[in-house]
Amino acid sequence: MVFFDVDGTLVPGTSSGQYLAGSLGHAPVVREAEAAYAAGALSNREVSVLDAEGWAGHEPAEVIGLLGSMPLVGGIAETVGWCRRNDLVPVLATLAWDVVGAFLCRRFGFDRACGPRLEVSDGRYTGRVAEHFDELGKRDFAVAVAGELGVPLSRCVAIGDSRSDLPLFAEVGLAVAVNATPEASAAAHVRADGDDLRAVLPLMAAWLPPTARQP
Repeated sequence: MVFFDVDGTLVPGTSSGQYLAGSLGHAPVVREAEAAYAAGALSNREVSVLDAEGWAGHEPAEVIGLLGSMPLVGGIAETVGWCRRNDLVPVLATLAWDVVGAFLCRRFGFDRACGPRLEVSDGRYTGRVAEHFDELGKRDFAVAVAGELGVPLSRCVAIGDSRSDLPLFAEVGLAVAVNATPEASAAAHVRADGDDLRAVLPLMAAWLPPTARQP
């Protein structure tokens, strides 16, 4: 299995939260909150509460429409296809809102995703968090999915860039830091950089048993 992070990994140079907040009108709040999270001054729960308030009154269909223009790295579809050809199940292990993960699964064919969930009432977001999710939950999600599918964690890959990836990096057979912070790079087995996700393919190909590799 391959677990892909979203913010900073598939969404380059920013986060899906900051991108959506820019359109929903609360970008400064999310930008400052995420910087505080990266510095260890805020928990993911606290960031989620601050971000969720800015969603109040908006409709899910509006957000889905915005996601069509979200900036993404190149090569996502090709990387997912390579995983499928090599019998690797591609999964999103992320702290992005569940609507973001669901959108990326539909667009690119990821098997499933995790993430915090916003409360919806009468067809609109209420501004409250329905379900919180943090970096340990992200790790636990990956462990549970691998167990469900009967895949040892030693045969799993995690691809990410920052603090939220560290617990999962510690569990898998191959941790790949992509355009990562120094902390994430130090915790990973290998590193890749660039604006195309296919940069990780040679690293995963080298890790796979030779008889299992497909182009």
